[in-house]
Amino acid sequence: MLITEILARNARMYAEETALIERVPDRNLRKTITWLAFDQQADRVARALAARGIVKGDRVVHLMTNCIEWLPIYFGILRTGAWAVPLNFRFTAETIQSCVATAEAKAIFFGEEFIGRLTEVKPALDKTVSTYIFIGDETVRPHWSESFEAVLDNPLPLAPRIDLQLTDAAALYFTSGTTGMPKATLLTHRNLEFACYVENRHHLQSHQDNFLCLPPLYHTGAKMHWFGNFLVGAPAVILKGIEPRQIIEAISEEGVTVVWLLVPWALDILFAIQSGELKLDDYRLDQWRLMHIGAQPVPPSLIKEWKKVFPHHQYDTNYGLTETTGPGCIHLGMENMHKVGAIGRPGFDWEYRIVAERDEAVAAGTPGELMVRGPGVMTAYYGNPKATEDVLTDGWLKTGDIVREDNDGFIWLVDRKKDIIITGGENIYPVEIEDFLQSHPRVMDVAVIGLPSLRLGEIAAAVIQPKPGQDLASVEIETFCQALPRYKRPRRIIFGEVPRNPTGKIEKPKLRKQYTGKAESFKIDG
Repeated sequence: MLITEILARNARMYAEETALIERVPDRNLRKTITWLAFDQQADRVARALAARGIVKGDRVVHLMTNCIEWLPIYFGILRTGAWAVPLNFRFTAETIQSCVATAEAKAIFFGEEFIGRLTEVKPALDKTVSTYIFIGDETVRPHWSESFEAVLDNPLPLAPRIDLQLTDAAALYFTSGTTGMPKATLLTHRNLEFACYVENRHHLQSHQDNFLCLPPLYHTGAKMHWFGNFLVGAPAVILKGIEPRQIIEAISEEGVTVVWLLVPWALDILFAIQSGELKLDDYRLDQWRLMHIGAQPVPPSLIKEWKKVFPHHQYDTNYGLTETTGPGCIHLGMENMHKVGAIGRPGFDWEYRIVAERDEAVAAGTPGELMVRGPGVMTAYYGNPKATEDVLTDGWLKTGDIVREDNDGFIWLVDRKKDIIITGGENIYPVEIEDFLQSHPRVMDVAVIGLPSLRLGEIAAAVIQPKPGQDLASVEIETFCQALPRYKRPRRIIFGEVPRNPTGKIEKPKLRKQYTGKAESFKIDG
């Protein structure tokens, strides 16, 4: 069933029930929308786009931060048969211009946060874009754009009837660009539908569940986790705030049962509880049943501490990529707490292989590249046949991640293929060292990167962010690392912030650029 049809079904079955709740703690605002109003607003968006000449196969850019209008606009785009093109709200003007050109977009929905960036590159955007629709404060709306509210008030009288098939293209999702310029991942309606069933099968959402959405909706992770609730007409909370108190208050006041966190947010919550900033007895949290984490490696020490504080919580970790329509091609499973640290087993209706350089299978327990196949695999990198050919073979997707399989059939993430550090002929996998250092009681976050070395080629450097108010010295970390094999011990300890993108991934290219070539600050071959 098309996800646009699932929305229509929810509107029929649960018309006056709440579908979405938006909370803006900094402004003390709370909005809600019912399933019927959600469906009607999506229809009005579709009619408005049709009135402006948008037809099946056109591309419509979606450039907004999380808000209650985000999803109705997304579904409205899909109902025209156009491709939705959600963009990362941190993209620079130059990257936005590149993405719009790749998509050959004809229309853009945008929030007020993007006025400056769009104005900067608007002459280039105008080569394909004829419609700009603004959502936000009308007093700052650019003269070259239309008001979202006015557009909805004057649509065509009837929603366009578009013949859509599950095999039709539905969306272009741009990769996070952590290894270069973002690539446009082409997904079909079948991909989106499958993501609903994968998420619901893995986390068993019922109509009584309530999902807290914190990560950005432009990313496949947040939206595809919400799909598990969407499939059964269950509500969700869109929280515009990531402070621990804001998260816990939303869970308590809205009766949230399912929360997907990123590692930094989970760490912040634990620290706030341990420091006394948050007192859990002040909140109603007994209905909160599942905490799951994805988008990045999860330190086992974090989950160990989490279970001490929330012993009744179910836990899962989810592995996926934009190219697999988000999370779930591999997942741990709520029943497998004894394997915390692994990314898990193949998800519902997914297959996997672990291969060496020429795609031949590796011996059991040997690290190799993970390949996956299933109904969630993308069609292609749009407009980039060479990149597509590099990763897709007979439906199998090369993930670029190095993993190993244990004797029980559980898959463990070793590292990103491009992040492996080769020092003195030895392969070092940063994730292994990061997990180890994360277990230090005064370490808040850590990233291990390769820095150039004349003698060894590369050395491993650990960028460590201590917990607030905690003092750490290099000698203490060096002593702690004596438990590691000698070749895995970081040769340089750096204390500083660990930058992460909106989906929680460490921005290692930024760190390598920041610290490479600063020999006056570091003894590179130490």
